[in-house]
Amino acid sequence: MAEEQAALRRVAVLVAKGAAPEEVFTAVTAEAGQLLHADLAAVGRYSSGDVLTIVARWSVVGDRQPGAHTRLGGTNAGTLVFETGRSVRMDDFSQLSGEGGDVVRQLGIRSSVAVPISVEGLLWGVVIVSNTGDEPLPADAEARLAGFTELVVTAIANAQARVELRSFADEQAALRRVAGLVARGALPEEVFAAVAAEAGQLLGADLTAVGRYEPDCVVTLGAWSSSGAAMPFPAGAHVSLGGQNLITLVLQTGQPVRMDDYAGATGAGANVGHGWGFRAAVGVPITVEGRLWGVMAVGPTREEWLPTDAEAQLAGFTELMGTAIANAQARVELRHYADEQAALRRVATLVASGAPSQKVFAAVTEEIGRLMSAEFASMSRYDEDGMATAVGMWNSTSIPLPVVVGNRFSLGGQNVTTLVFQTGQPARIDDSESSGAIADTASQRGIQVAVGVPVRAGGRLWGVVIVASGDKASLPADTEARLAGFTELAGTAIANAEAQAALAASRARIVAASDEARRRIERDLHDGAQQRLVTLALRLREAQEATPPGAVDMITALDEVAAGLDAALEEVREIARGIHPAALAAGGLRPALRALARRSGIRVDLRVQVPGRLPSPVEIAAYYVVSEALANTAKHANAGAVRVEIAVEDGVLRVTVRDDGRGGAAFGDGSGLVGLKDRVEALGGRIMLQSLPNTGTTLEVHLPAGGVSVHDANRSEPAVD
Repeated sequence: MAEEQAALRRVAVLVAKGAAPEEVFTAVTAEAGQLLHADLAAVGRYSSGDVLTIVARWSVVGDRQPGAHTRLGGTNAGTLVFETGRSVRMDDFSQLSGEGGDVVRQLGIRSSVAVPISVEGLLWGVVIVSNTGDEPLPADAEARLAGFTELVVTAIANAQARVELRSFADEQAALRRVAGLVARGALPEEVFAAVAAEAGQLLGADLTAVGRYEPDCVVTLGAWSSSGAAMPFPAGAHVSLGGQNLITLVLQTGQPVRMDDYAGATGAGANVGHGWGFRAAVGVPITVEGRLWGVMAVGPTREEWLPTDAEAQLAGFTELMGTAIANAQARVELRHYADEQAALRRVATLVASGAPSQKVFAAVTEEIGRLMSAEFASMSRYDEDGMATAVGMWNSTSIPLPVVVGNRFSLGGQNVTTLVFQTGQPARIDDSESSGAIADTASQRGIQVAVGVPVRAGGRLWGVVIVASGDKASLPADTEARLAGFTELAGTAIANAEAQAALAASRARIVAASDEARRRIERDLHDGAQQRLVTLALRLREAQEATPPGAVDMITALDEVAAGLDAALEEVREIARGIHPAALAAGGLRPALRALARRSGIRVDLRVQVPGRLPSPVEIAAYYVVSEALANTAKHANAGAVRVEIAVEDGVLRVTVRDDGRGGAAFGDGSGLVGLKDRVEALGGRIMLQSLPNTGTTLEVHLPAGGVSVHDANRSEPAVD
C-alpha cells in the first residue's frame, strides 16, 4: 500500500505541476509496471479508424519507444476494452487473434491486464500491463491500476483544456489574418493561398488545397504543403470528378467528408492523393450565396490522424472564403455592369447621332466581343431568299474571321444562325452539336461554342448577333441576357435607318414628281400657248403688210398690238424657262448654266467640269442652286462678280457659288434657300452656307452623282459677261 501511494503521489505531483500528457503517460507506465512487478506497461489512445496508438511504453529491459499503431479487431486486450469499455484480464491466449494478438506473440506475453481510460464520459484509451513469465499478474491489478487511470484522465483533461485554449487562440488568430485579407478586398487567389497555408498549419496537416467545382472537374485555386515541396495539384490544375474520393463525395453530399483510410479511395481525385501519399483526408464544402461553389481539402501523409474537430475548424475558413468569393463576384459584376453600360452608351450615342448603319453594326460587334471576352462577334441580316448576309464582324487576334462583311451564306443545319431564324429566340450551341455550312466554316476556324440573339426591327425578325469562342467555358450563362441591350440598340438603328431611307425615298419621289410636273407645264406652254402666240404674231405681221399705206391710225394700232404680243411671247418664254429650262433637258448642265450666266446682271465666272450627263434630279437640283444663288446675289448682295464652280469628285457633284458682296445671308429669311435645302437633302445631299457680314457669301452643295467620274472632265468655261 505504501509503495502504491508513493507511486500515485509522484504521478499526482507531475499532474499538479501541469506536466505535458506525454510526461505523465511515461511516468504512469513506469510506476504501474514496477508497482505490479510487470515486464511491460503501456498507455494507448484509441484513434478514429479503429486504431490503437501507443503513446507511452515501459519495459523492464528499458524499451520505452512509443508510436506503434495497431488496428483493432480480433481477440486481444486492446480490442476487448474498446468493445466493452470495461477492464480486461487475459491469462489464456489460446483464442488470441488480430493485429494486437500478433504483437502479443512477438513480445512473448503470457498474461495481461487492461484498464480503460475515459475522459468526460468518452473512452479515450487504455492502460495495459503484461508479464512474459509464467507468474500471473496480481489478482487486484485492475483495481490498483484505477488510481493511475484517474491521474491520467486528469492530466489529459488539463492538457486538452490547454491545447483547446491554445488551439482556439491559434484558430482565431489565423481567422483574423484571413479576415483582414477579405476586409481589404484582396483578390480571391490571395485569400485561397492564405487559407490553405493557415488551415494546414493549424491542423498539423501535410497538404491543403482549395478547389472550384466545374461541370466535370475541380480546378485547384490554392494549395500548401508543410514541406514546401512542389504540389501535385498546383493552382490551375484540373482533377476529374467521379469515383469514391473526397472531392466527389463533397460534391455529391454537399456536406463535410472524412476519410480516415484513404487506401480504399478510387477515381482521379484518389489517384492524386495516392501519388502524394495521403493516409487520410478531410474535405469541407465552400458555399457562396447558398450554392455549392468548391471544396477545401486537408490531408496528412504521416502516420498521424487529423483532429476529430477538423471539419468544424475548417468551417470558419470556408465561410471567409465564401465571403471573399461573394465580394469578388460582386466587384466583378459591378465592373462588368459598368463596362456594359459604358459600351451601351457608346453604341447609343452612335444611334442617336444618326450614324450610318454600317458604322453602328461594326461598333455593336466590337463592343460585345470585347465585353464578353469572346474571340469572335458578328452581326448578320436575314434575307428573303433563305440566305444571310454578314453586316458586322469583329474578332480577337487568336482566331481568323470565318466570314467578312458582305459575305452571304445559306441557312440550314444545326447552328445558332439557323436556330435563331427558325425559333426567333436566343440559341447556344457547341461544336459537337453543330452542323451545316456555317458550322463547318466556324469549326475550321477553331470555334467551339457560340451564342446567338435575335435582332428585331419594327417588330419583325431582322437578323442575329453572335458571339463565339474557342473555349467552351468562356461564355457565361448570362451572355444571352447581356446581349439583349445591344440587339435592342441595333434594332433601333436599323429602324431609324429604314425610316430615314423611306423618308428620303418619299422626298425624292416628291421632288421627282414636282420636276415632272414642271417639265409637263413647260412642255404645255411651249407646245400650246407659246405656239398659239407665235401663230398670232405671224398673222398679225400679215395683217400689217396688207394694211393700206394711208391707214395711219390702223398701222399705229397694229404696231402697238404687235409689240404687246412680242412682249407677251417673251414673258411666256421666260416663265417656261423658269419652270423647267429647255436647255437643261436638251443639253445638260453646261449649256443650261451658260444661258443662265448670260442672262445674269452680274459678271459670272463659270467653271463646269462635268463629263456628259448626270441623273436628271441631280442636274435639276444643281441648276436651281445656281439659279437661286445668282438671283439672291443680284437682289441682295450688292456684289461685283460671282464665281460658279461645278465638278464631280469621288461620285459627288460639288456646286460652289461665291460672290464678293456684303454677306449676311441665312436660311429662312425669305431668300429661297430653304426650298433649295429641302431639294438637296431629299436627294441625300448636303448644303452649306458661309455668309459673314462684309465677307461675301459662299454656298456649297454636295449631291450624290450616281458614280459619275471625271476622267475626261478637264475643260472649264471662260467668264461670261
